[in-house]
Amino acid sequence: IPKYHLPQGVGDIVMIQSDHTGAVDILSSELETAGLLGEQRKAQPPPLAPPTMWTTEKTKEFKAKMGKEKDGRMVVKPGEVVTVRVPTHPDGKCICWEFATDDYDIGFGVYFDWTTVTSTAITVQVSESSDEEDEEEEEEIEGLSPVGDVERGSKSYLRNRYGEIVPVYRRNSHREVQAGSHEYPGEGIYLLRFDNSYSLLRNKTLFFHIYYTS
Repeated sequence: IPKYHLPQGVGDIVMIQSDHTGAVDILSSELETAGLLGEQRKAQPPPLAPPTMWTTEKTKEFKAKMGKEKDGRMVVKPGEVVTVRVPTHPDGKCICWEFATDDYDIGFGVYFDWTTVTSTAITVQVSESSDEEDEEEEEEIEGLSPVGDVERGSKSYLRNRYGEIVPVYRRNSHREVQAGSHEYPGEGIYLLRFDNSYSLLRNKTLFFHIYYTS
């Protein structure tokens, strides 16, 4: 077992002696600290550019069109958070989204997961609240940052590799079609969150269209 002299302050010398060879390695703790900080900085994802967002008043036409599509409509139950995971596509440069709801508003936000894409399939995850998702994430990685809540509803704690593009807040999607686009910042997965955790009684019928452009 090597013998260590533990540094007491910045600028101390770390001496590591091997019992097998007797050789002594001398390291500056200052350099070691700088190296560790450098690794921590590398672990932080770069800032994300803001999206382009707009609304249109053609809600009836949009809902009629999406209602005919196989995956263009879903019901978000009271207390639920639906996360649509959309990987970046090698043929695309930009993600686009459009959505509307029947009768009532819904919370919406967009995040980006800096991770290697192994499949371009879009997947949907439903949780009782975003707190449950966060518990799973906490088990994987520590060092979480708070993101916010929807009308005192769910609190989101996303892992370090996540970046926020649009914070979750309630949208008047029952009055206007909510639309937006975002240029790919690199390889990863977009997370579009439809948040009904603040609602205790009301289902939200959601019509949505997600696609990429080149």
